Amino acid sequence: MSRNLAVSPARIAADIDALAAITDPNRPWTRRAFSPLFLEGRAYLENAFRAAGLETRIDAAGNLVGARKGRTPGIGTIMLGSHSDTVPDGGRFDGVAGVVVALEVARGLEEAGIELEHDLEVTDFLAEEVSIFGVSCIGSRGMAGVRPDEWLGRKADSMTLAEGIRDVGGDPDAEQKARDDIRAFLELHIEQGPVLEGETLDIGVVTAIAGITRVEIIVEGRADHAGTTPMNRRADALAAAAHAVLAVETLSSALAATPGHFAATTGEFEMWPNAANVVPSRVRMLLDIRSEHRDDLGDFLTSLEAVLEGIARDNGVSIAPPRLVSDNPAMPMDDLVMDALDAACQTTGAGHRRMASGAGHDAAFMARIARAGMVFIPCRDGRSHAPEEFAENADIALGAEVLLQAVKRLDTQLMEQ
Repeated sequence: MSRNLAVSPARIAADIDALAAITDPNRPWTRRAFSPLFLEGRAYLENAFRAAGLETRIDAAGNLVGARKGRTPGIGTIMLGSHSDTVPDGGRFDGVAGVVVALEVARGLEEAGIELEHDLEVTDFLAEEVSIFGVSCIGSRGMAGVRPDEWLGRKADSMTLAEGIRDVGGDPDAEQKARDDIRAFLELHIEQGPVLEGETLDIGVVTAIAGITRVEIIVEGRADHAGTTPMNRRADALAAAAHAVLAVETLSSALAATPGHFAATTGEFEMWPNAANVVPSRVRMLLDIRSEHRDDLGDFLTSLEAVLEGIARDNGVSIAPPRLVSDNPAMPMDDLVMDALDAACQTTGAGHRRMASGAGHDAAFMARIARAGMVFIPCRDGRSHAPEEFAENADIALGAEVLLQAVKRLDTQLMEQ
C-alpha cells in the first residue's frame, strides 16, 4: 500500500544501517552499553541529532538528549526516544529503531515547517538492556529519579557504575531529581513477539508494560544411592520439581487464556548434588512472571502454593512457600496518549490493535513522571534478542509517521489540559 509520508524511509534505513555497522564484527549485532562501540554509536547519533538542528547534551544520568525549542516557553516538553545499546548478538533493531524514529520525527516536523507549542526532545537512554553491571534501564531510572544510589558502587571490568556514567558524559555525583517538565513521552519499539505479524497489522498501541515478578522455589528431598534405594522409598527432589515445572506451565497457560497479558517461565533450574548415581536432594527454581493485571499475579501465586503443597505430600519432599525475589508492578500507559496514537493510526491508515507489552522498556519508568505511550511494529517471526531479529523498513517508517501525527495531536491537546 502506497502512503504519502512526512518522514523519510530512506533516511531511517540509512541511520539503522549505519548503527548496525558499529558492532563487534564477530558477534553482530553487539554494541553493549559502556563499551567503546557504544560510545562510537553515541557519537554517530550526536552528529545526526545536530545535523537535524537539535541542541544536544548528555544529562546527569548519562542519556543523550537532542532538543528542539517550542513556540511557547515554559509549558513543558514532549519527549520521544528509546535506547541504542544492545544485548549480545541481537541489537540491530531492538531500541535502535525507536531512537532513529524519534530523530526522524524531529526531521519531519522541521522539513514540514511545523513549530510545536511544546519543546520537543529526542532521547537515547543509557543502558536499557541488562548491562555489565547486572542492572538495566539505568538512564530512564535516573531521569525518573528512581535509580538506587547503591547501584553506583556496582563493579564490572574493574569499573564502577559511577565511573561508567562519568565515562559516557554523565554526572553520577549530581543530585538525582525526577524531570518535572515532561508532559508526554512516546516510544516506538519492535514488538519482540509474533502477534502483529500473525494478524497482519501495522501497529500495536501498548496498553501497559507488564509487571515483572521473580519467585524462588526450593525443593528439599534426600540424597540416596541411585542403584540401591527402592523407587517407593525415595524423596527425589528433582522428580517433585519436574511436577512443579509442569504446574507452572498449566496454571500460567490457563491465565494466559483470559483477558490481559500473563506469562510465567521457569527460567533458572539447579539441582544438587548433580551426580549420575545419587538421588537428587535439592532443587532451586527461579520463576519469571509477567502480568498485566495484579489480580492475575495473586491468583497464580495462591494456586501455585496450593499445588506445591500437594506435590510435596505426594513425593515425600518439602517445598517452602514461593519466596519473592523481586517485584515490579505493571505500568499502564496513559489514556490520552493511547487515544492520540489510535487517532494517528486512523489518520495514516495503519491497521492497529491495542496490546500489552510482556517485555520491559524505558517507557515504564518515564510513565512515572509523564503521560506515556508506546507503539509496536511487527518483527519477522516475532524474533528478538537474536541475530535473526529483523523489521521491514516500511513498517518502521509507518511507525514514525504514526508518532509524528500523534505528537502534533498531543501538542494541541496538552495545551487544553
